[in-house]
Amino acid sequence: MSDTIIRVENLGKKYIIGHQQGGHSRYVALRDVLANSAKSVWKSIRQPKAARNNNREEFWALKDVSFEVKRGEAIGIIGRNGAGKSTLLKILSRITEPTRGRVTLEGRVASLLEVGTGFHPELTGRENIYLNGAILGMTKAEIKRKFDEIVAFAEVEKFLDTPVKRYSSGMYVRLAFAVAAHLEPEILVVDEVLAVGDAQFQKKCLGKMKDVSTQEGRTVLFVSHQMSMISSLCTKAVLLESGEISQVGLPSDVILSYYSSGYSSPAQVDFTKLNKPIGDDYAVLLEAYVKNAKGEITTEIDINETITIGMRYKVLVERGFNRVYPYPNCNVFASDGTHVFYSSIPNSELNPPTLGEYIAEFSIPSNLLNSGTYFVGLAFSCCDLGVKVHFYEQNALCFNIKENLEANLYNTRNGWSGVLPGIIHPKLKWKLKKQVGYF
Repeated sequence: MSDTIIRVENLGKKYIIGHQQGGHSRYVALRDVLANSAKSVWKSIRQPKAARNNNREEFWALKDVSFEVKRGEAIGIIGRNGAGKSTLLKILSRITEPTRGRVTLEGRVASLLEVGTGFHPELTGRENIYLNGAILGMTKAEIKRKFDEIVAFAEVEKFLDTPVKRYSSGMYVRLAFAVAAHLEPEILVVDEVLAVGDAQFQKKCLGKMKDVSTQEGRTVLFVSHQMSMISSLCTKAVLLESGEISQVGLPSDVILSYYSSGYSSPAQVDFTKLNKPIGDDYAVLLEAYVKNAKGEITTEIDINETITIGMRYKVLVERGFNRVYPYPNCNVFASDGTHVFYSSIPNSELNPPTLGEYIAEFSIPSNLLNSGTYFVGLAFSCCDLGVKVHFYEQNALCFNIKENLEANLYNTRNGWSGVLPGIIHPKLKWKLKKQVGYF
């Protein structure tokens, strides 16, 4: 049996976009529809086909996409909105047919793409579990063997005999994921739909997908805008840009390329170039950057270097405050999604902000964070009269902590060349003395 479970060759998907002619209203009367129908028949006779198609445009959502996936791999598919991620998953799930190219799938595919797909709204949760199992080719006995696990994972015991059209979006996604993950498909396809669930359920799903891939040897295709999830779950990542594959490789490398696409560097982001400003009518985020100990903009930081994180923002209006002023703050996350720390400027060090631009910086000490990839969320908030977040960019920056193994092997590592556990690796001051009087 071949190790290749998915083979995509020169895949393309084309859509035809229609454009309104000459300022016509979108809403027309019935008499206009009938009149235009008669005119269109006459035009189809008199006008050549090329002239009739002037108001139509071809849009290629995917262009010449080719890649292979091995059995047991977990593949992360990343890219900006409109890059073609969801279109690719729909083709792999056999929901949409490609315009050209070929897809070869070995085994059963279970998909979780959008809230509202995969279940019959009039059927109960119980009935939909058996229906999905039957679609996957499972016998009733096989479904029954997995039934209790599905229900326990989804936490919908009380609502099993309620039509799923009455479920909340969170309940729907919980049951849909539980069904897709537990009915033993060879290929599990999951889109950004998990964002609907709460943080605890997302973590639970991530753990299950890891088990499906590493312990059960099944293949996972996962689309997410949360790079920490991609980095934690996936063994390989695919970067899509404008319908084409830009890069395939290790998640850490592909994620850095994803951040750099459209920006000068993932270590320095100019948010003024985005179509929509990051912020509100009070303050907006303009720029963010990462610097090493030499003051250089870079994503690669040595473990022995101090890291400087900075952001430039603009206050647009002046306001009065009671006792607490708006403050810049940050969250740092590890690649597995673990929240490493939160930091902000103390209120005692702040003044009422006036109109203008500001630069806020903080430093992370050397020999604190362990080797790995980290993500930085930047915010500007106020807790004067309730909590108000003026801007928050969750994945504003990312950087890699590198360690010179050769230099540190017989120093801080004491000869250990393997992976050091933990998110932090602080260089602490130890004291060692020999006890007198003991032999």
